Amino acid sequence: MNSGKKEPDALSRRLFLKSSALGAAGLGISQFGCSNGKNSNKSEAPKIQGFEDTSKAPDPYKGWVSFSERKIRVGLVGHGVCKFASQFGFQNHPNVEVVAVSDLIPERCAEMAKACNCQKTYPSLEELVKDKTIEAVFVATDAPSHVKHCIEVLKHGKHVACAVPAVYNSLEDADRLFEAVKSSGLKYMMFETSSFRETNYAMRQIFNAGGFGQMVYAEGEYYHYMEKPIDSYQGWRIGLPPQLCPTHSNAFYICVTGGSFTEVSCMGIPSLIEHLKAENNRYKNPFGTEIALFRTSEGGIARMAVSWDTPGDGGERGRVRGQRGTFYDKYEGLETKLPNLDRPPLPPGMPLGGHGGSHGYLTNEFVYSILQDRKPLVDIAMALNLTVSGIVAHQSALKNGELLKIPQYNF
Repeated sequence: MNSGKKEPDALSRRLFLKSSALGAAGLGISQFGCSNGKNSNKSEAPKIQGFEDTSKAPDPYKGWVSFSERKIRVGLVGHGVCKFASQFGFQNHPNVEVVAVSDLIPERCAEMAKACNCQKTYPSLEELVKDKTIEAVFVATDAPSHVKHCIEVLKHGKHVACAVPAVYNSLEDADRLFEAVKSSGLKYMMFETSSFRETNYAMRQIFNAGGFGQMVYAEGEYYHYMEKPIDSYQGWRIGLPPQLCPTHSNAFYICVTGGSFTEVSCMGIPSLIEHLKAENNRYKNPFGTEIALFRTSEGGIARMAVSWDTPGDGGERGRVRGQRGTFYDKYEGLETKLPNLDRPPLPPGMPLGGHGGSHGYLTNEFVYSILQDRKPLVDIAMALNLTVSGIVAHQSALKNGELLKIPQYNF
């Protein structure tokens, strides 16, 4: 245990140095933030947004101790614009053997196999899950297929991790996925990157230590300027309503406290960008920015913003205020004895990756949840509470801010 504000101040200094070092490179954004399309010239394509936002932690491996020699046999699915399945370090984890990979496009599948040093490939997820040697699957496919694919993995008796969002614009699908996970007895984890950002992890430690008391107010922001639509499988990203991608902002309350949002009033702002006009996208979505005001499960308030059409400073970040303290990049409050706020050590060789150096921590959390037979941090209940609140928020925006109740998930 450490006393006073020494460790939070040290965290604040590290974050300042990190942002200074990044400079004009910009802050990373989300798992939807992939700026190079399939027809891009590789020599000219910009870096994928979010992946350049890495942590400057001096030694993320210091203090790591192995507790198991077992290797979990993993299959990876999805090597699209973001190449997610190979970006989270499964192939680097000492307790993982990547035994098979899959992508619908043969050239991408071959590229992923090479990146993951894996010899076995399958033409689809549906074929990969039949492989009885595989124990767990990471689903990094198109968002509209997440529920279908995760349920298919569970049906074949395998643990599943999934890129965000857990569900795609369907409350019925949320219930289907929840029941599938409950009845399977298997592990499910959504890879919400904000949950392992340095600030979010620090806030969670402080909250669990009582440093905030009852949370009065929380803010989360996910700003990602998209003047032109981003390439995606069958164009699912084009015109996407902002609050259908809510998890990176909502995490700055839900992943800090483990709570949920119970009701919402959300306002949408009509966009000037062409693909974000109702007549130009499959969603009939007119909004480029949606700002949601939530009631929290502990009786507080949260403001969560998602914006696609406001140029300038961007990123994923948040702040909280409680009855015993606040966190605006550092802790200021009444608690004088705080726990260690540094993220736990990673196995040597695991990449921190992008999105604030969260990639390696997400993979490690999923792997350890299997080895230790425990819930992962972003389990099915937290994943749905993060996601479904955004679906209802968009419904509220379409009704000019009408206050709507949000389904609750507990597991």
